[in-house]
Amino acid sequence: MLDIGSGWGELIITAAKKYKIKALGVTLSSEQMEMTMERIKKEGLSDLVEVQLIDYRQIKDKKFDRIVSVGMLEHVGKEFLNEYFMVINELLNESGLSLLHTITSIHGGNDPWIDKYIFPGGYIPSMGELIGNINGEAFHLLDVESLRRHYARTLENWIINFENSLPTIAKFKDETFIRMWRLYLNSCAASFHAANIDIHQFLFSKGRTNDLPWTRKYLYE
Repeated sequence: MLDIGSGWGELIITAAKKYKIKALGVTLSSEQMEMTMERIKKEGLSDLVEVQLIDYRQIKDKKFDRIVSVGMLEHVGKEFLNEYFMVINELLNESGLSLLHTITSIHGGNDPWIDKYIFPGGYIPSMGELIGNINGEAFHLLDVESLRRHYARTLENWIINFENSLPTIAKFKDETFIRMWRLYLNSCAASFHAANIDIHQFLFSKGRTNDLPWTRKYLYE
């Protein structure tokens, strides 16, 4: 399994522990790579799990049965959406599966304030753009699920954690940052509640997959 934008390694480590699979995580953050390596060593998973500091487009001479991406596509940019799916097609084995978890919007775009202060260069894709690219690479779309309300609740908990951690945060961040981050978290929670933005999981395959379970209950196990 390949995890594009593997963060702090939670997904690849959990997958290896639960299913004994071999997993590769790629990230552009040296801090994330170092912590993930520490966690892999601590869990005794060095024979199953690897993390690399590399752009996913630079992966060569490797193929994967599963490719996942959680919260990374929003940072790809509108002009590179098609390239993302082309690379998935190149890296995925025949009959392989890919799971894409990303924020979505009705028309596509980004908030100018968030683009300037939080995620420069980011882009929230529309459902149509994503499904069009999935279809364009001749993938088979198997399942689409909205997690909008779940993510609104997640943000609400992040807000509580942020406010409870202010004494620590204030030691290394100024008031401008604190006010900016508070606005960001609360505005995003409101946007998900109002359905101005959504978050979806897309499951698609490369080629025919008639041996998969017939229902969602078993599909993700």
